[in-house]
Amino acid sequence: MNVAKSGYRVFSANSSVACTELAKKITERLGVELGKSVVYQESNRETRVDVKESVRGQTIFIIQTIPRDVNTAIMELLVMAYALKTSCAKNIIGVIPYFPYSKQCKMRKRGSIVCKLLASMLAKAGLTHIITMDLHQKEIQGFFSFPVDNLRASPFLLQYIQEEIPDYRNAIIVAKSPSAAKRAQSYAERLRLGLAVMHGEAQCSESDMADGRHSPPCVRNTTGHPGLELPLMMAKEKPPITVVGDVGGRIAIIVVVVTNTVPHEVQKLQCPKIKTVDVSMILAEAIRRIHNGESMAYLFRNITVDD
Repeated sequence: MNVAKSGYRVFSANSSVACTELAKKITERLGVELGKSVVYQESNRETRVDVKESVRGQTIFIIQTIPRDVNTAIMELLVMAYALKTSCAKNIIGVIPYFPYSKQCKMRKRGSIVCKLLASMLAKAGLTHIITMDLHQKEIQGFFSFPVDNLRASPFLLQYIQEEIPDYRNAIIVAKSPSAAKRAQSYAERLRLGLAVMHGEAQCSESDMADGRHSPPCVRNTTGHPGLELPLMMAKEKPPITVVGDVGGRIAIIVVVVTNTVPHEVQKLQCPKIKTVDVSMILAEAIRRIHNGESMAYLFRNITVDD
């Protein structure tokens, strides 16, 4: 495809191996060239972005994976989006397969909802749309003042299980915690497999329990009204790890495989059992459909409510 006439560009927001490889796979599927830009850190760790070609009047897609240094990746995305905005790009769409700070989407004590703050920062920087995958909570989409396409990786993972695990019919899907049971159930139902749930946590050794760190002294609150006695607060305690479900003699599937939405080269070296599934196809198709103004419904077929 002639890049100059395509009406859109695809840029990589950092020079990490994982981000560059994912961006190249996406552009190869789209038949376009990767946009020319340089993203680097100054000697004082400030982020600098130089866009090496004209983007005036173009729709721009920014690919950004989130490595271990999350905050640097966020600054790279913000600075690049603002650079494209001030270069008169028509639309700026972030392709962020794993959205950072998505677990901080609820108020906890005197904390803050950081995910909403990040959504506001992205809009201020110039983003007009984002494509992401498997948000921690689907309600996060309400934090944004622009459209969000929350794609799913489950079809690729289900396909891998069916094609790569011998005798997968003798397997059982295991949820690592009760909170993951709904998603695990949706996998189990589509694969026609059983479900097991892990509950509880590893117990501490006797020496750890003896030093009292898990049992704070029972102190009555004497700062209130002298005639008011508040009930003692008991420390929360979880039972030891147990498995609910029949896993005897079966293949237990917890995490067999991961996607290339997050860099994990080091983890693969540490654990050779980790396998990677490429999701560049669905990201490229999402980019094509958004640019052409086509419906995204096709990308959500066979997706359950619990996914």
